[in-house]
Amino acid sequence: EVQLVESGGGLVQAGGSLRLSCVASGFTFDDYVIGWFRQAPGKEREVVSWISSEARGLFYADSVKGRFTITSDNAKSTVYLQMNSLKPEDTAVYYCAASYDSGDSWYIEPFEYEYWGQGTQVTVSS
Repeated sequence: EVQLVESGGGLVQAGGSLRLSCVASGFTFDDYVIGWFRQAPGKEREVVSWISSEARGLFYADSVKGRFTITSDNAKSTVYLQMNSLKPEDTAVYYCAASYDSGDSWYIEPFEYEYWGQGTQVTVSS
């Protein structure tokens, strides 16, 4: 059974930090791109960042560049999203997702991902 389990969300003041974790199981971790998406109330789900196996490929949305860092621990089948200098506009439910690394996708759209976690809430107060 494929599972993606997020953790690490919570309530933090603006300027603070959180580290999200996504633990994957049930598929060959090395063959997949793992992405982080977020969805705020009334807004569409948007890509935040993604990482391919052994960090051969990385992507950050412009809105988080310089503040968020994505890393991967293949031995633990876990992807982390370190979020620093958080802003109220970062408030959203954060999801991790997995997409088979075919090498011919941009991996920035939700439809490109086959597996999804349940999400973790991040709330940044002003």
